[in-house]
Amino acid sequence: MEPQFWHDRWANNEIGFHKSEANPLLVKYFNELALAKGSRIFVPLCGKTLDIPWLLSEGCRVAGAELSLMAIEQLFAELGVKPTITSNGGIDRYQANDIDIFVGDIFDVTKTMLGPVDAIYDRAALVALPETTRSRYTAHLTAITDHAPQLLICYEYDQRAAEGPPFSISHEEVRRHYAHRYQLRLLTSADVPGGLKGKCAATEHVWLLRKD
Repeated sequence: MEPQFWHDRWANNEIGFHKSEANPLLVKYFNELALAKGSRIFVPLCGKTLDIPWLLSEGCRVAGAELSLMAIEQLFAELGVKPTITSNGGIDRYQANDIDIFVGDIFDVTKTMLGPVDAIYDRAALVALPETTRSRYTAHLTAITDHAPQLLICYEYDQRAAEGPPFSISHEEVRRHYAHRYQLRLLTSADVPGGLKGKCAATEHVWLLRKD
């Protein structure tokens, strides 16, 4: 999936994936990460999700990566915060108190650039990427975060019944990407009310990934 796809989605306000409140599954299961106050959470492909202000309200520091500059400009505007902006290696870094967003291709974000993180929260990244890119993404994510523990939320449905994104991610695929890097624990599975985009039945899974 080309970057222009996501630029067009934001430019045309085709952002049905953007929710009007913090994800209830994040709110319910975040404590499973057992993090101390002040921990730094990496949110890949973050957009302007309201999960970010929720994490900030919980005393976390937030790092994010996002392709769309428009999304990040809207995020900081909605937070009421003026960021400091610097550039490095094709990535624009938007910084303010406790928040640090890297704008550009996540594959251009390096471990040195990102710095240490205590955990990953992936609600919108793995499910947003086509199958051909997901192996590259999961390898890159674990490399730049030094295998930080992860709260992963993904969908499972009949991919023939609806086009992604979000794409269907089976248990087997999660294990294929992560079982050799982490201990995996399925925290919950819940039916998506009304189905995925109203087109087909879908289940949302919440995974906890910890270092072996």
